[in-house]
Amino acid sequence: MAIIWLADDRATLVWNSRHFLSYFYFCSNRQNKNYCTSQLLVEYNTKEKMSEPWPENATLYQPYEAEQILLPENSSCLAVKAYLKMCNLPCDVRSCANAEFMSPGGRMTKLPVLQAGAFVFAEFEPIVNFVEHKSGAIGQSLDEDEKAEMRTYVSLTENIFTMAEYYICFMVPRVYEEVTSPRNGCVFPWPLNKIQNWSKQRTAKKLLKVYQWHDMEIEDVMDKVEKCCETLNMKLKEHEGPYFYGAEPCELDAIVFGHLFSVLTVNLPNMALAQSVQKFKPLVQFCRFIDDKYFQMKNTL
Repeated sequence: MAIIWLADDRATLVWNSRHFLSYFYFCSNRQNKNYCTSQLLVEYNTKEKMSEPWPENATLYQPYEAEQILLPENSSCLAVKAYLKMCNLPCDVRSCANAEFMSPGGRMTKLPVLQAGAFVFAEFEPIVNFVEHKSGAIGQSLDEDEKAEMRTYVSLTENIFTMAEYYICFMVPRVYEEVTSPRNGCVFPWPLNKIQNWSKQRTAKKLLKVYQWHDMEIEDVMDKVEKCCETLNMKLKEHEGPYFYGAEPCELDAIVFGHLFSVLTVNLPNMALAQSVQKFKPLVQFCRFIDDKYFQMKNTL
């Protein structure tokens, strides 16, 4: 039996199954090679673009600060803005109602969203990793051991405070009813605002469950926060300079400032989180220093 196989606009006559399988293997192998070649070209082009200078039109997208943004989102956005300022990298900050839905994804808040040339990143860690490919990244004076230690502190701070902020916003009824629900749904018409609030609360509770925070009492949450603050407080005292690692800033300074400053300055019906942070005066003073140096927001701490 003859089989007609069309390829490259040519008809190939395959007289038996053995010849057909041989030709099929040849085509598959050629396709795999082409695919691998294309992947290598994509990776090469990506590395070339990653090594390009910082774009002048870099834009950071976030929800509206006055009406919409929630505490964990505000902390993440402020941490990224602080990091970019410390790196002396210009960035246009734009507020928009759909910033969360512009995000390519993320582990926690999915915010802020950075568009830099051909690249789009979301959340603190991916944005920091992108900036480290540029020449203006901070923390270059640290040795490898210090960088590994510093990243451990960054992870600790982000995990503890983000979970505590989500807990306060979504698990404390009064905070959810008076602050979280109205702010999260303010940019949507009825009944879409109700649907969005339900979806956001469901996602937040699922995240808290993944990190095993969903069944905690608020006293347990504050205990974790205070232990984290004690760890950071001890680290801050190790060096004589104003930053965690001496005279120059690093990404730990940015992430700690973003969370602590947001916790201390955002008014909520339940201020237990801020009261826990205020017990550590060196950390409060650290937030004042970063605010005065990079922002001058003049918030009362």
